[in-house]
Amino acid sequence: MKMNLNQITLPCTNVQQSVDFYQRMGFNLIVLSDHYARFESSLGEATFSLHLAPQAMASQSVVIYFEVESVPDAVLELKNLGFEILQETRDQPWLWTEAYIQDPGGNRVCVYHAGENRKNPPWRINSSANGLEEY
Repeated sequence: MKMNLNQITLPCTNVQQSVDFYQRMGFNLIVLSDHYARFESSLGEATFSLHLAPQAMASQSVVIYFEVESVPDAVLELKNLGFEILQETRDQPWLWTEAYIQDPGGNRVCVYHAGENRKNPPWRINSSANGLEEY
């Protein structure tokens, strides 16, 4: 069976506040109701949604990632738009550059750049081998 991940849905406690947040980030709103909103990415075909939750459900273990060409440039733009940066630009040991903000629903949002390392890090599992390569 082959599948393509396209849709992620995040909880929010105020749909309009969250819609405003993601529109300010540059995402295109394509569906809106009092309890649901869907956006499409300005690059690629991916979409993501927000759904109204009765209470904050955000977890530090759930993070939505948006890839950009330059994290420092994106962070500067976000700051100029009034976004609070939770973690400034940082190069990670897994070869990604990341910065973090938080949406109004409490969800962590990572603005990152991985380039080729997103799908092809040096420690990628060799499909012709039956073992795992560590990173």
